[in-house]
Amino acid sequence: MPAFEPHPSRRPALVTGASSGIGEATAWALHEQGHPVVVAARRTERLETLATKISADGGEALAVELDLADPGSIDRCATTALEAYGEIDIVVANAGVVGPYTALGADPDVFCTNVQVNLLGTQRLLSHLGPSMVEQGHGDIVFVSSDVVVRPRTHMSSYVAAKAGLEGLARAMQMELEGTGVRAGMVRPGPSSTEQGTDWDEDTINHIIPTWQHWGLLRHNGALQPINVANAIVTMVSVPKGTHLTLIEIEPEAPVRSERTYR
Repeated sequence: MPAFEPHPSRRPALVTGASSGIGEATAWALHEQGHPVVVAARRTERLETLATKISADGGEALAVELDLADPGSIDRCATTALEAYGEIDIVVANAGVVGPYTALGADPDVFCTNVQVNLLGTQRLLSHLGPSMVEQGHGDIVFVSSDVVVRPRTHMSSYVAAKAGLEGLARAMQMELEGTGVRAGMVRPGPSSTEQGTDWDEDTINHIIPTWQHWGLLRHNGALQPINVANAIVTMVSVPKGTHLTLIEIEPEAPVRSERTYR
């Protein structure tokens, strides 16, 4: 068996979409593991609050504005992170946006922007951070995907397309990075209680839900909490070298029914 060096004791991390939900929970969980964290998102006020809380808890955090629809913002974020910590050893590509659009009804420009945020912006960010990880010979990249890749939902066409593309990017990267010391993995959560979709109006939701029920996509009303997904991400980056978790699929457990049967 080949010998693998242990993880460095200091592993600076960058988390996108860190202003709320899964990204915020992941940043805090990585801090609790002792890692400095760059928290990146558009809502800088929230990022500053999170960074202040991490610092008050004895950790290191840097808030950096990141708009994945803006190439200049992506470039500046990567440069700032590398200048602050010298190297980034963990990247969690979590940021995303979802709109209630059908494949034929979506405005093409809006569709394009959603794909930019959910897929293309991530590739641009990693084009800055990935090569230095390969040069240092260690690191973890985690793509936060979605179960819509394997269980597509109607009225989420741009999100489904982009997340499918993200998993394609991740799988190609896994092959390309093999033997470099850098691991790439996917965490694929199911329905989650986050801020995604909370800007959909009631009429839109009432129109869409029956179509999801028609396709058998709403078996129960359970939902993952952000910390559930964050724990999976931390597990993926924390397993000892020599082990490569390529995919973690996580679904909410169904609430316990008053009458339980197994046949």
